Amino acid sequence: MSVTPDPAELRRSYQRGALDEATVASTWTGQLLTWFDDAVAHEGSREPNALQLATVDASGRPALRTVLAKAIDERGVTFYTNYRSAKAHDLDARPYAAAQFLWLNLERQVRLTGAVTRVTPEETAAYFRSRPRGSQLGAWASPQSEVISSRAVLEHMLDEVVARFGDGEVDVPSFWGGYRIVPDSVEFWQGREDRLHDRLRFRLADGSWLLERLAP
Repeated sequence: MSVTPDPAELRRSYQRGALDEATVASTWTGQLLTWFDDAVAHEGSREPNALQLATVDASGRPALRTVLAKAIDERGVTFYTNYRSAKAHDLDARPYAAAQFLWLNLERQVRLTGAVTRVTPEETAAYFRSRPRGSQLGAWASPQSEVISSRAVLEHMLDEVVARFGDGEVDVPSFWGGYRIVPDSVEFWQGREDRLHDRLRFRLADGSWLLERLAP
């Protein structure tokens, strides 16, 4: 019989890199894109655009899930979802979020916090049309976050959507679209030996970005 390892005994030394004020990019966007490129290029990376998203509902209860970032630029980080989903209800009630990219193979993470806004319908439509057809149909078929009695129910809803659109173009659902996290704080974390990690934070203060080093 196998024995479950004791989590307290699991340790590793982080030695893959360093992060300092002399080499960090001049903007949070530049640094994030540099690290994102590294994650995409690293053969050990899986879903390098995976983004852990934390929200708070109207009653103050937090929730965490993983989404996929679909745009990273100076405006913020964008992801797409069903506007009737639990995360969308949270963001409509409290339009602020925390998010994290975690690239364990590179011993790096990036944490963002900031306001969240919906992207324009035009941006949503452009992205939706770039999706594989199966994903387009799935957006119509799934009543995201609702309780369903079985997998068969979901597959039946997909069959109905497939029959509805046939071989024609799949319309953009009115209940589906993008959100953009507009950060006011972006922290870059690089693992180092002896848990003396490098933490550099870009923080927006009075309209200007400050670069700060945080103790690990």
